[in-house]
Amino acid sequence: MDSYKEWIKSITNNAQIETVNPEWVLTDTFFAIDENEKIVGIISLRHELKGFLLDFGHIGYSVRPTERCKGYATQMLKLILDVAKSAGLSSLQLSAERENKLSIKTIVKNGGIYERSFEYQGKIADVYRINL
Repeated sequence: MDSYKEWIKSITNNAQIETVNPEWVLTDTFFAIDENEKIVGIISLRHELKGFLLDFGHIGYSVRPTERCKGYATQMLKLILDVAKSAGLSSLQLSAERENKLSIKTIVKNGGIYERSFEYQGKIADVYRINL
């Protein structure tokens, strides 16, 4: 997106079935906030998979570089599992580039089981499933 305002409008629209972009999927987006009310991360739950999401999966998350290796990603993923279950999902598919050992560790800590691999932009990514 070209601006924060445009991005906020997009995630707001994609959070409601009536306004979701037809080229995207219904998506809930959450910010992770620390004890000082600073944004340390973001995580999104995609309610269905289509197109390129068939490889990339239900979850997208990121933690601020200065806040990595502090357990935020593991906790964010743990919390969104309940949201996914409440939304009626029985399992989640997640992917991570094979070289992203921290993300793979986060997925496995939350019950991720390796399923398959795929190539994206010349890199190998692994796909995991978490049963809810």
